[in-house]
Parts: sequence; C-alpha cells; structure tokens
Amino acid sequence: MSAAQAQAGAGQEALVRAAARALARANLVHAYGHCSARLDAGHFLVCAARPMGLIEPGEAGTVVPVHGELPEGVLGEVRIHQHIYRLRPDVGGVVRSMPPTVMTLSSARVTPRPRHGMGSYFSPAVPLWDDPQLVRSDAQARGVAETLGAARAVAMRGNGAVVAAESLMHAVVLTWYLEDAARIEWQLRSAGLAEGAPTLAPEEAAARAVGTGRIYERMWEYLIAGDPEAALADLSQPRTQ
Repeated sequence: MSAAQAQAGAGQEALVRAAARALARANLVHAYGHCSARLDAGHFLVCAARPMGLIEPGEAGTVVPVHGELPEGVLGEVRIHQHIYRLRPDVGGVVRSMPPTVMTLSSARVTPRPRHGMGSYFSPAVPLWDDPQLVRSDAQARGVAETLGAARAVAMRGNGAVVAAESLMHAVVLTWYLEDAARIEWQLRSAGLAEGAPTLAPEEAAARAVGTGRIYERMWEYLIAGDPEAALADLSQPRTQ
C-alpha cells in the first residue's frame, strides 16, 4: 500500500462518497459528474466511476496522481481535477457537476453574476469555458483549469460546471451556491429585470462571502442529512468559527 493510499482512510473515503450522494440528492448531478478530495501534494481521491447517487456505503474510490496517467477505470474528465490540483496548491476539493440552471444559462454563454449573498462567493464573475465538447484530452483539461484561474467556479458551455475550493466540503457547498446564483440570474432575466438589477461591488462581495458563523458547515449538514455515512464524513471536515 502506498503512502497516498494509506492516507485515503475511512474518513476520506466516506467524505468522498457522502459528498457524491449529497450532490445527487440536491439535483446537482445525475448520471454524470464526479468529485475528489486532495490527499497530499501529489495525490487525490476521486469517487467511483458511476452515477454519484448510486455509490454505496463502503464503495471505494480511486487514488489518482496529480501528475501522471489516469489509473485504469477512472473517468477521462478526471483530468480536469489533475490540472486544477497542479495549478492551484490551495485547492483541496473539486466537484464536476451538472447544475440544471447553470447548464441553461451557459448554453447561451451566460454565467451568474454576483447579485445576492450566495452569488457573492463568485465575485467578480464566473468564467466560461466556451466549448461544449466532452473533456477528453490533457489540452482540454488544462484549458478548463486555466480558464478557472483563481476563481471558485468555471461554467462549461452547455456542459455543467467545475468548482474548486479549499476542501471537498467547501466545493460541495459552493456548487449549491453556484446553482442558486444561476437561479437568481435566470429568474431576473425571465422577468425582464436583469438589466436594472444591481450586482454586488467587489468590496460588498468580499464582505459578504464569509465562512464565519458556520456558514459552510450548516449548508454541508443540510446537504448530507440522512446520509448513511454522514457522521464519519463530517469528522474529516475543517472547521470555521
């Protein structure tokens, strides 16, 4: 057993599984999507390569090298995770999802603007990867990661989104926030109100996009409520005050 595999202990494995099922219950993924948690500078743990809502308690994920070939059986788009972890040492968790309203807006090359509290976490803007094709090469995956840059999320035209954060818990919560920001954008545009609707200025967004007051933890608890491995997964989470 490698050192990285040893680090992928019960807590980390349960975390990845519970995160996958939470994303499915929240309608943020369906048959497609995947999530991962960084283990160390050179490795991460990705969920099993099947519909995330169907991942069983105890079902093993796969340890993937940040640099190197994908292990056998790992989905091709996990290359996106590799390139984000390479470019962003601050990232500890990645979610590749299919949020329905994000999908709709991105099909028109629109991404949600920071108009409300949950949208503030993506100020000043959610970048767009303007390619509807599946990501099947390192060049494409690197392009997605570079488009993400220092942002928390990147929308992929007609093809979902990727969220990167300091932990997998944060990435799951931010995926929910991203879809909520897209809902606000969609509803304002549908009502013909978007043109005159304000957006949060960068300083307003920075003041609102906080982690104190158990902001992330409370949404995480909401999303994993009832999961058979919730207690074990929750033990591995960082804590804010």
